[in-house]
Amino acid sequence: MALKQLLTLARRSQRRIPSSITRTIRSSSTAPAIAPSPPPPTAMVYDRLAEAVKSKLKQLENPDPRFLKHGSPHPTLIDHTKILSAPETRVTTLPNGLRVATESNLAARTATVGVWIDAGSRFETDETNGTAHFLEHMIFKGTERRTARDLEEEIENMGGHLNAYTSREQTTYYAKVMDKDVPNALDILSDILQNSKFDENRINRERDVILREMEENFGELLVVEKHLMSDSPFKTLKVILSKSIANHSSNLFSEQVEGQTEEVIFDHLHATAFQYTPLGRTILGPAQNIKTITKAHLQNYISTHYTAPRMVIAASGAVKHEDIVEQVKKLFTKLSTDPTTASQLVVEQPAIFTGSEVRIIDDDIPLAQFAVAFNGASWTDPDSIALMIMQSMLGSWNKNAGGGKHMGSELAQRVGINEIAESMMAFNTNYKDTGLFGVYAIAKPDCLDDLAYAIMYEISKLCYRVSEADVTRACNQLKSSLLLHIDGTSPVAEDIGRQLLTYGRRIPFAELFARIDAVDASTVKRVANRFIFDRDVAIAAMGPIQGLPDYNWFRRRTYWLRY
Repeated sequence: MALKQLLTLARRSQRRIPSSITRTIRSSSTAPAIAPSPPPPTAMVYDRLAEAVKSKLKQLENPDPRFLKHGSPHPTLIDHTKILSAPETRVTTLPNGLRVATESNLAARTATVGVWIDAGSRFETDETNGTAHFLEHMIFKGTERRTARDLEEEIENMGGHLNAYTSREQTTYYAKVMDKDVPNALDILSDILQNSKFDENRINRERDVILREMEENFGELLVVEKHLMSDSPFKTLKVILSKSIANHSSNLFSEQVEGQTEEVIFDHLHATAFQYTPLGRTILGPAQNIKTITKAHLQNYISTHYTAPRMVIAASGAVKHEDIVEQVKKLFTKLSTDPTTASQLVVEQPAIFTGSEVRIIDDDIPLAQFAVAFNGASWTDPDSIALMIMQSMLGSWNKNAGGGKHMGSELAQRVGINEIAESMMAFNTNYKDTGLFGVYAIAKPDCLDDLAYAIMYEISKLCYRVSEADVTRACNQLKSSLLLHIDGTSPVAEDIGRQLLTYGRRIPFAELFARIDAVDASTVKRVANRFIFDRDVAIAAMGPIQGLPDYNWFRRRTYWLRY
């Protein structure tokens, strides 16, 4: 009975197999592979079935190209960068090295275009210190095509806003205008950067303005530096990525310097922390240099540092990338193509941190203020994100803002509950090869001892005891502050320009948030042990500071004795 069933199945398979083999050979002929020859008629049924299976497998290895138009049977790695970085930041590098970067938002009615330059007071010498800031003032005083009056009227007639600022490592000129005036704004920026006249009378007049500013606001102090509070890398981040960024801004219509005491403290902090190095120089420069700066100095600074490879044209808002690129090609034609980069200049003259202090006793000031800083991380340091989170963990507090007893920061709780300060803030400033991380505070003279203890205790505690809840809270605060900062076309353009100069690219928020989420309590303790544990500190203090502990007291409290 079993033998009869096997014979019946064999006859049925002999009737079906020839047609299936024929279809297999016909379909496989469309593929690039050579169709296998059919088995001889005397082959067994199992051999015929095996040959049919082999032919189908051959088809899978060489599929019909028509079926690969929208998909593939083979798994491949797909790049989702464009999706994760939406809205996309498009970057084009011109033959002369000039980079053009845009983020388009065609729903917007305004746009910001600007020039971000990898040059600042850090790249000056002792003899030319102050040239970068002086040039920022002179750049708006007339060109070969436009007088100073024409420049002002053209900006005002289009309802735009032209501004500039100089920091230790970057200089920026930007304009915020309506969408239809973007070409005019680019033309003005290219004109002032390439065709400024630097009239001697204007130079002498501006020299007097700067000297008067220095005398009225700071007396014999050497520098002014405007610290903008920011929560972004990458300015954040300024990556974008620090809460106190040093820059000094002036605009076309009014040049006014805010003489706030914290600006002077941070200037002295840089001067003592990076003494005898370029980062220790001031932005305004000494008065003696301001008196001797000439047209030749300004022109030499432009030809040396305002080069195409060190510049980024950034635009955001109602702009189209292709249009901006074409306009930049036509307008920015006189830039130097010197291939020397700012990073090469930094390597030649690196910033070296020195543990030291500067104290200026002034009993006429009612409140004392001081800053304690450790050597921090550079923009591209892998631990820069962790330092930003540590900054959020230390937090900030102001007596006028209220709160404190129930804030997430334990340092803010200590200060608020015990009322030992008027205000305090943690800061994290990044530079190309180094940084500053610490706390700045203002307090009454009789509270300095307790305040110094609270600050050093909470900073040193990051090396020993860190809870996951505090880290998670700080991560959430950092991410929200980064997003809240990017509000408007000007912050977006600033973020693009700064990140391209510091990172060479714009870091998508998805990547940045992933890096933030990767930081946990163990990472914070590791980074704290790298930058804080038993490390030298830099201290700058002003006012009635007789009650502030001495340097050795601070240095001793960079670690705990535990047995």
